Amino acid sequence: MKVRFSCPPELIDLLPKPQLARRTTPDWYKEMPMHNPTGEGPDDMTVKHCLPFIDALTLGFVIPLQADVTVKDGEFTWDWPHSESPVGFHYPTQAPGAPFVDADEVVIKAHNFWSIQTEPGYATLFTHPFNRHDLPFRTLSGLVDTDGFDSLPVHFPMMWIDPDFEGVLPAGTPVAQCLPIERTRLELEVGTMAPEEYAEARALKEKIKTERGYYKTHIRRPRP
Repeated sequence: MKVRFSCPPELIDLLPKPQLARRTTPDWYKEMPMHNPTGEGPDDMTVKHCLPFIDALTLGFVIPLQADVTVKDGEFTWDWPHSESPVGFHYPTQAPGAPFVDADEVVIKAHNFWSIQTEPGYATLFTHPFNRHDLPFRTLSGLVDTDGFDSLPVHFPMMWIDPDFEGVLPAGTPVAQCLPIERTRLELEVGTMAPEEYAEARALKEKIKTERGYYKTHIRRPRP
């Protein structure tokens, strides 16, 4: 499916562009070996062998931080030529009783300047970049009907979770991972396995235990 991004004409040469998530994997993942010595016995496989972990890390697209943001002594500053700032704030009075907001804590908001348009029938889930616990913030999740709300950008409230962080959060840092989602009605069916299903599940469990990479070789579907 096609996702269209547009920004004000004066910003097209200034802004970091949205990217497919598979092109923004972090350095710690790239530098991680496939195997790690245990000290005794065979080497252990790292999460680079865990395809569900990788598929989540590389799913959808990401919106990047639009400018370098300097954090020092609890203050956020930036050098930015545009009239609208790359960062804003929400006050705790906007989320009374929410367990993720302290009574004296503001919520940071990364401003986004890209309008996003999805195909009819598709909304977009915006959330914290999957498996990116290295980032000093946690982006709050939201679902937007981007097949209708496509003239204005979606911004990203986030909790700043690393009070000891000081330095520059560079432009291009992923602030939201984004997943187009088709609006369909779910039907839940809950019950026990039939005898043949249970036998098949037990057999599959044994295959996964005895054949390394079974999920990748026999179960995982090709990605477009």
